[in-house]
Amino acid sequence: MVAVVPDTIAAIATAPGRGGIGVVRLSGSLSHIEVIAAALLDKPVPPRRAVLASFRDASGEGLDQGIALLFPAPGSYTGETVLELQGHGSPVVLDQLLARVLELGARLARPGEFTERAFLNGKLDLSQAEAVADLIASTNQTQARLAKRTLQGALAAHVQGLQTRLTQIRVRLEAGLDFSDEDIEPDDWSLIGPEIAQSIAAVNELLALSHQGERVRDGLTLVIAGPPNAGKSSLLNRLSGQETAIVTATPGTTRDLIHSAIHLDGMPLHLIDTAGIRDSADAIEQEGIRRAREQMQYADRVLWLYDAAEGGRPSPDSLQQAAAGRPITLVRNKIDRLGEPAGMSSALAGDCAYPELRLSAKTGEGIEQLKAHLKEQAGYQAPAEGAFIARRRHVIALEDSRASLEQAQSNLIAQQPAEIIAEDLRLAQRALGTITGELRSDDLLGEIFASFCIGK
Repeated sequence: MVAVVPDTIAAIATAPGRGGIGVVRLSGSLSHIEVIAAALLDKPVPPRRAVLASFRDASGEGLDQGIALLFPAPGSYTGETVLELQGHGSPVVLDQLLARVLELGARLARPGEFTERAFLNGKLDLSQAEAVADLIASTNQTQARLAKRTLQGALAAHVQGLQTRLTQIRVRLEAGLDFSDEDIEPDDWSLIGPEIAQSIAAVNELLALSHQGERVRDGLTLVIAGPPNAGKSSLLNRLSGQETAIVTATPGTTRDLIHSAIHLDGMPLHLIDTAGIRDSADAIEQEGIRRAREQMQYADRVLWLYDAAEGGRPSPDSLQQAAAGRPITLVRNKIDRLGEPAGMSSALAGDCAYPELRLSAKTGEGIEQLKAHLKEQAGYQAPAEGAFIARRRHVIALEDSRASLEQAQSNLIAQQPAEIIAEDLRLAQRALGTITGELRSDDLLGEIFASFCIGK
C-alpha cells in the first residue's frame, strides 16, 4: 500500500484583532514544510528549537521578524510535521505572512482541521478532540476545568473500561458458540447475567456524570413568561444582577425578546424575557407575543409569573396552551405587597400539579430558593471529582448502549439463542465506540470539526 502524503495546511492560529504576538501554523509532510521554511526564512530551523528569523516575501524583502518553531512528525499536535511562525500581532502582517505561505504551496485550513488531523493520526480520540473546542469556548472556571479533564482522557477512560468489560462478557458468551459442535459450554456461563447487570449499572453511573457534564457545557434555557406587569423584566434583572430590561408600570413595555446569560455554581443559565401574554390589537405587541410563544416551545423550562396582588393562579388551559407542553414552574411574584413569606409549594391547576415559588423580584426574597429549584429541576449538582465535560451526542450514545444491554438482559432471561444476546452486546459496544471515534462517519466528523475556529 502506498502511503498517502498529506497536503500542507496553514492558518492564523491566534484570535482576530491586534495583539503583541500573532501565530501562523502549518501542518503537513516534513519535505514540504522544509521547502516552505527554506523559501520563507532567512536561516534554517532545527527541530524543537526556537529560532529568531526574518520572514521574507517572494522578492526576499522582510515581511516580519519573529520566532520559528519546527516540530517533526510524529511528535507534534497533529502527528504531522508542524511549523509555527510567531510574529507581531498585526492583522495586516499576519495576512501577508499567511498569503506568502499559501503562495509557497500550502492551502488554507478548514475550521478544526488541525485537531481533525490530530484525531485521524491517533493523537486524540474524538471525545478529546471535542474537548479542545469546549476548552476554547469555556466561559467559566467549571467549564474550563471539566473540559481539561475530558481532554486528558477522563471520558475516554470510562468508555474504555466499559468496552473491556463488554469484551470479556462476549468472550465468555461466544466461547460456547465457537465450540457448539462439541457441546462445550463455558465454565463461567452463569456469570454472564450478573455481569450484564453490572455493566448496565456502570453505564448508568457514566450517564449520570455525562448529564452533569452536559449541563455544565450547555446549561438550561429558561423562558420567563406571563401576563403584562407580572414582573418578568424585574426578575430577569434580579437574576442577571444588572438592569438588562426596562421596567415600568406601563403594560406591554417588553415587546421583543431580551436575552441574558448567568451561571449558577458553574451551570450556564440562558434567560429569555418575553412580551406579556394577552389579547392585543397592537401589531408590534402581537409580534412580540408570537415570538414569546415560539421561544416557549424550545425552552428547557418556563417560569410563568403572575402578580400575587392581582388575584389567583392562571387557569390550566391558559398554562398548557401558552407553555406548549414544556415544564412549568409557577412564580407567585410581588409577595412583598401582601406580606407573604417566600417559599416553595405545589400548586394544583386542573388535573396538573406544578411547583410554585413565592418570591419578590423587587426585594430579592425567594431568589436563592428559585436558583436552588432550577438546579434541582435540571438535575445539576456541583461537579464531583472525576467529572468531565459532555455533549448531547455522548448522552445519546450511552442511552443507546444501555438499551442494547437491557435487551441482552431480557433475551438472556427469556433463554433466547446465544447468537441474539451476542448481537445485543455487539450493538452496545458499537454505541460506545461512537463516543471515542472508534466507529465514526464522515458526516459526524464534518459536523464536529466545523464548529471549531480556523487555526485549531
